[in-house]
Amino acid sequence: MNAMLKTLTRTATDDGSLPDAGRFTVEMHLPLHHGGEAEVAIRAEVVGPARAPVLLAAGGISAGRHVLANRLDPSDGWWQCQAGSFAGHRLLAIDFLAADGTLDRPVDTRDQARAMLAVMDYLGIAHAAGFVGASYGAMVGMQLAVIAPHRVGGLLAISAAHRAHPFSSAQRALQRQAIELGERFGDPAAGVALARKFAILTYRSAAEFEGRFRDAPRVGTGRAKVSAEPYLDHQGDRHCRRMSAAAYRRLSESIDLHCIEPGNIAVPATFVAVESDALVPIADIARAATGAPLGRLVTIASRFGHDAFLKEDAAIAAILDTFLTSMGA
Repeated sequence: MNAMLKTLTRTATDDGSLPDAGRFTVEMHLPLHHGGEAEVAIRAEVVGPARAPVLLAAGGISAGRHVLANRLDPSDGWWQCQAGSFAGHRLLAIDFLAADGTLDRPVDTRDQARAMLAVMDYLGIAHAAGFVGASYGAMVGMQLAVIAPHRVGGLLAISAAHRAHPFSSAQRALQRQAIELGERFGDPAAGVALARKFAILTYRSAAEFEGRFRDAPRVGTGRAKVSAEPYLDHQGDRHCRRMSAAAYRRLSESIDLHCIEPGNIAVPATFVAVESDALVPIADIARAATGAPLGRLVTIASRFGHDAFLKEDAAIAAILDTFLTSMGA
């Protein structure tokens, strides 16, 4: 793979409360797993002390390279609640291929893993202490552990399995059809918003909705409106401003295309399952953990379903701390 460093921005280390950081873009020619090749620009962010143990991090399809607040970008990252566990480490994350909408082709989790490896090469990182992934990011971590086990000390895979469950894939297929409807009627943003609303119902749990949205439906402007609708509308409207139709489609497809053999994960791997997660059933994660030669399963209880990794701060921090200790990181 031919690659070049396009841009590099660093901050100076000082006594500030936020960690040092660097942002850069690597342009490269990448063969794609499902056929063809593409010129891609991989945008990455690295946060933390230069000599600290390196951790690779990746989240859901809407998460990107900005994991933690830092001196380059003081805004909260998508996993800001875990800043304490990541302290003392050098955290590397990327914007997923296709996330900017420019790569409008089928993208595999293998492609994402190879993009991460390319960034490691350009930083001169021969080996990372661990890969910490949640949701789609955990799928990418599994692929990296299969492709290049010598490059990573261990894997923490939260709320992901070795394959997508058929029922969850069917739900995502309907989300993609919602996007197609929006495009057909000249309003792709509306399609993305509707798809996101459907997705939220798979990310959270019935128990949470029972507790939050128990008010009776109200009739107004000629129709009934249930109490959860404003919340879902907000989620859809916010998401369609951040993600294009092409990006949503390709990353959604990528989840469904994910498939590995757990027995090929040749590094110590901790799989975390949430009891209320309807999107990735605990039985599937248990199969992945059992099939991995050095796998173990951890389960947590939560009313937040698949999104527990973003909401159960203390439980996830404890799991992170145990994993990092086991890696010697």
